[in-house]
Formats: sequence, structure tokens, C-alpha cells
Amino acid sequence: MTLQFPISSLFLHPIIQGPMAGGANTPALVAAVSNAGALGSLACSLLAPDAIRSQVAEIRQLTDRPFLLNFFIQEQPNPDRADIARAVELLKPVWSSLGWSELALPFKWCEDFSAQFATLLALKPAAASFTFGILSAGQVRQLHDAGIAVIGTVTHVDEAIAWQEVGADAVIASGIEAGGHRGTFIGDQRDATLDALALLKAVVAGVTIPVISAGNIMTGADVRERLDLGAAAVQMGTAFLVTDESGIHPAYKHRLQIAGSSSTRLTRAFSGRYARGLVNRFMQQMEEFEDEVPPYPVQNALTGPIRFEAAKRGDTELMSLWCGTGVGRARRMGAARLVETLVAEMRRE
Repeated sequence: MTLQFPISSLFLHPIIQGPMAGGANTPALVAAVSNAGALGSLACSLLAPDAIRSQVAEIRQLTDRPFLLNFFIQEQPNPDRADIARAVELLKPVWSSLGWSELALPFKWCEDFSAQFATLLALKPAAASFTFGILSAGQVRQLHDAGIAVIGTVTHVDEAIAWQEVGADAVIASGIEAGGHRGTFIGDQRDATLDALALLKAVVAGVTIPVISAGNIMTGADVRERLDLGAAAVQMGTAFLVTDESGIHPAYKHRLQIAGSSSTRLTRAFSGRYARGLVNRFMQQMEEFEDEVPPYPVQNALTGPIRFEAAKRGDTELMSLWCGTGVGRARRMGAARLVETLVAEMRRE
């Protein structure tokens, strides 16, 4: 029988800081969360093995508590030249507005997951979570043999059952309200529309392994509600995006802080996979072409230079402002203080 790692051993408080790629998860953020008794997470999907090793070393200088590494399960694509040319043309109104005569093409579409996986096995963090796909039972056994707890991301019950069958120790049930990329890997992404509460109830009823709830969790009262519905823990991303240790661009952080009731929505335009963020000019300009852009990671790589230039200019209208529907309730403070605040609020309920 596959060894099951109790996820309760990973934290003192059942709160996981959500992995957020693109620089949001600094080693300082991960360590601050873990030192406060929750579980810090480092998003590794966009990092080469050397960068993963470097950031993990920095985390380990800052904490001796458990932390988690997160990865996108993906294969290297081989897009058709005509498809690339079409995608570049669709983006022309955006990149030409930056004063460019052409859009520079990336030298690679994504990181090599097999190399990242080998790095993960060597680094031996307390836990690893996975998005966009599912590991084989053999890969799960490799991680268990290395002492690493395995957590899968799911958006409906069939995905949770699939992760349980390959030996995962827990699943993250990510509701439609959650910020950033949808993790759907069985069926059409557009069909995975359950809100976080409905998804939590369905997944808890559908599997026997622990379920971690994600989506629209911003306060200790929200945490307590999910625990009362059967969650073993919660994962919170947007709440930690505005903390002092978050590495997002200051202009991005400011947009989140003043978001109020501003609209968020799902879009394929930035990356080729549905992801939730604040509506901005890029999303509006590309809305009519969303169904035509190439799938992740090709579109994500093509828009990379645009997003990088937008960050240099502090132009939030061309950045991917990933966040969940609860962004209006985000609170600016240090990460450790946020954990302490959440725990205090949980106890008042």
C-alpha cells in the first residue's frame, strides 16, 4: 500500500500560502509564512533547476520549518510556424502600442518538467504540489521514497479521484473564484465551474484523502467555514499577494489594494489557459480573440516580453494582474502578521 504522509505534520495552523509564479513567491515570503506556523509555498513552474536550487537554499537559510514546492506538469510543445505567426499577429495591436516593430520570439516555450522533477527529488522539500496535470503512480512513489508529501490540484471530483488513485496524499480543490490559472486536466476547462464551497463538498464526499480548499478565502472566518465543511486545510493566494514580502511589482500590488469591487474574470489571452485576474486593457483588447490564441505555454511565452516591458514601465494595463474574486478584502501587512491575524480570527468564530 502506498505510504500516506499526514499533511497535518506540515503546519501548526491549517493554512497554506498559495504558490504564485512570476516572482510573487519570494523566499522571504515562503519563510515568513512557514516560520509563523503555516505552510509557505514556492512556485517553481517558471524556474530553471539552478534557480530552484538557489531559491530553496535561500529559504533554508531563513527557516527550518517545512515548506512546499509547486510545479506545472507540462510537456514541451512543438507549435506550427503558421500558428505562431497568427498568434503574433493577434497580439500586434498590443506590442505595436509599445513602439515595437516586431515581437521577439522566445528561445524556449517552457521549462523542462523532467529536469525540474529531478531537481525536486534531490532537494527533498517537505511537500510538493502539482498543477495542470497528474503524475504517474511511479513518480508519486519516487517522491514518497524521497520523503516528500504529494498534493494534486483539482477543479472537479474526477480529477480528485484520479490523484487519489495514483497515491497522492491530499488534493487542493480550487474553486472558480480562485486567482491565477485554472488547474483543470480532465475535460474542458470551461466546464470546471464549481464555486469553492460546492467543489469542497463534492470532493470531500468523493475521496478519502485530505482535501485542501482554495478560492475566495481571505479571513479567519473563511478558513473556519472551510474546515467546518470538511477541509483539512486551506490554500490562500490573493491574501498573500499584498503582503510586505510579496515580490509582485509595486504598481500591481497597488492595483490590488485599491481594487475594491473591481471586476475579475477568467481569460486565455495572456497565457493560453484560463486564469483569473483584474480586468485591464490587455484583456479587453484581446477578448474577441481568446478562442484563437495558442494553448499554454506557447501564448504565455509569446506575451512574456509584453508583460516584462509593462513591468519596466509600471503599466498595469498590460500586466497579468492575477488575483481571485476576494481581492477587495485583501489586507496589507507582513506575512507573519497575516497568519497571526487569520489564526486569531479563526479562534473568535
